[in-house]
Amino acid sequence: MNPQHIRQPRVMPWRGDDGARELLLTREWLVTNGLGGYASGTISGAVTRRYHGILTAALPAPFGRTVMWSHISEVLSFSDNDFVSLGAEERAGGRLNLHGSDYLKEFRLENGLPLWTYEVRGLTIEKRLLMPHRQNTVLLRYRLRGEGPRPRLDLRPAFNFRHYEDPVASLPEEPYEVRVLADHYEIRDPERKFPALRMRMSDCAGDFVVDPQRIHEIIYRSELERGYDSEGALWSPGVFRINFQESQSATLIGSTEEWLIVEVLSPEQAAGAELDRRERLLDQAHPAVREGVAAELLFAADQFVISPAGRAEEAARAHAYGDEVRTIIAGYHWFTDWGRDTMISLEGLTITTGRTLEAGYILRTFAHYVWHGLIPNMFPDGQSSGVYHTADATLWFFHALSRYLKATNDRVTLMMLLPTLGNIIEHHLAGTDFNIHADPEDGLLCQGKEGYPLTWMDAKMGDWVVTPRRGKAVEINALWYNALRLITGWMRDSGDDHNADRYAKQAQQVERSFNQRFWLADRGYLYDVIDAPQGDDDSIRPNQIFAISLAYPVLARERWESVVAVVEKELLTPVGLRSLSPHSPDYKKNYHGDLKTRDAAYHQGTVWAWLIGPFIDAWLKVHPNEQSKAREFLRAFPAHFDEAGIGTISEVFDAEAPHRPRGCIAQAWSVAELLRCWVKTEPVGRD
Repeated sequence: MNPQHIRQPRVMPWRGDDGARELLLTREWLVTNGLGGYASGTISGAVTRRYHGILTAALPAPFGRTVMWSHISEVLSFSDNDFVSLGAEERAGGRLNLHGSDYLKEFRLENGLPLWTYEVRGLTIEKRLLMPHRQNTVLLRYRLRGEGPRPRLDLRPAFNFRHYEDPVASLPEEPYEVRVLADHYEIRDPERKFPALRMRMSDCAGDFVVDPQRIHEIIYRSELERGYDSEGALWSPGVFRINFQESQSATLIGSTEEWLIVEVLSPEQAAGAELDRRERLLDQAHPAVREGVAAELLFAADQFVISPAGRAEEAARAHAYGDEVRTIIAGYHWFTDWGRDTMISLEGLTITTGRTLEAGYILRTFAHYVWHGLIPNMFPDGQSSGVYHTADATLWFFHALSRYLKATNDRVTLMMLLPTLGNIIEHHLAGTDFNIHADPEDGLLCQGKEGYPLTWMDAKMGDWVVTPRRGKAVEINALWYNALRLITGWMRDSGDDHNADRYAKQAQQVERSFNQRFWLADRGYLYDVIDAPQGDDDSIRPNQIFAISLAYPVLARERWESVVAVVEKELLTPVGLRSLSPHSPDYKKNYHGDLKTRDAAYHQGTVWAWLIGPFIDAWLKVHPNEQSKAREFLRAFPAHFDEAGIGTISEVFDAEAPHRPRGCIAQAWSVAELLRCWVKTEPVGRD
């Protein structure tokens, strides 16, 4: 790895005193494998979420993402003579546990990959973790430096094979089986049909000591805070022992792949291949993305673009046409790929980063799944088909395609997709599922089916839809107008003047009706929903910003400044836009507590980072010569790299200062929109 491509390593602030210990339990790291699988945990090594694990493998249906390797304990042991020179607190029990804060000197990310540095009695121990791209494999690499007594490092892996959403108390009663062939170990669950976890040591002198243990009373504190089952157990078969008197480095490998795949590269080769891959990501990105904050965001963006591991039929179909399957994970740890999130994120994650080939794969992948004029809202984990309860994801598809075409001018893909796009528009005009249809009276798009939240404000608890927004929603109609204008141009370019004229006429009707019906003249902003069962909704929400921010703004130009000013005054925070004005009686200032409490606040004030993107787009249309001021709206985000998920951007934040990060520690559209706007607001004249 060329040292010049280590772009400003993200070093976690660490003082080591009692007041800082909480950081080790609340700061989390994440490494992904390009399949939807990942490794993740706290800096301390403690598992605090059911989603944490050294290896959460992305397995084919019906398994889905499965926690295969939950935890690793790391203990140094010195000889009796060596312990004479150690302090009493260090030699208590004759063993030094690396977890915690006593020996940690530093945690950092180098090109997005974690590195722990520990110091013990003049020795430095470095630990690195990586996942070979598109393998359900993890490598834990240890290196010892310095002079002094050479210790033994005991590594005890612990397991509870389960789907990553399953309760943490699901450990089977029967012990796991361990099969041994020379220095190869396979751990199997005799009760359930999970694949084997394969493990071995490499690059070192060491052995394995059989010492099975059931580890009880593990408290997953984040699950406790979130109102879920929070106490579980793990099982360990024994200890891998590394003798540092004979080796300076060691690697512990865990994988669900066949041994032939696991061993195709040595650990050193696997590390080099991954670092080379990351260097290529930098080289192909927009020049403004190759250093500093943007380079960190590039590595964060890479975590979301995947080849879905479990959809073999889809991959076979794509390969038959010479194509590839790609999609975007909406957020870690618990989201899968969502249509809406994918289309909103596509520009920032793939086009800004120079991954236009994969952008095309993503668009063509989702086009295959169009059904009744809709793209899937989401793909449930472990399943090969999508669910379609969304009114806006399909309209975002038009936006994403337009951004892709602007970057690539890929007319082949456009011509391939144009019949599908026409099919989508026709279904919306005639009416499709979930009561999604264009009202023939005014041309506006109406949506809503009782019990289904169809917009991006989709919180639901049991039968309670928190923000139903049935009727004609403001952003749905902004997207509808944008889609009509886009397809008008594409149809005309293809020579289909008949349909181009039809769609242009429909767009004109939508534009007239929108400006007549959504505008609150006495207050200078837009209704959030009109023709709702409960009447028109005049809540101040961020959704109105899309009437300005999209490529074809539906709102009359003379009204832009007023709407942007209202949104800036009522909703703007340093980390995104509030989902509801603080002056609303339904406003919630914090997002915390159990699921019902959180869902009640999810879109009722909670700040969403991704909304800073459309806000900046709209703001710059009103203030086109104030690019440097637009960059100021992003100034707080780099400090957030040291909170929650290190080096990435959270899903949501509390509505009021200090705007604590909440929800997923890494969210696709949060990273995508920050990266896109970081480049968009790059100072003029800078390379």
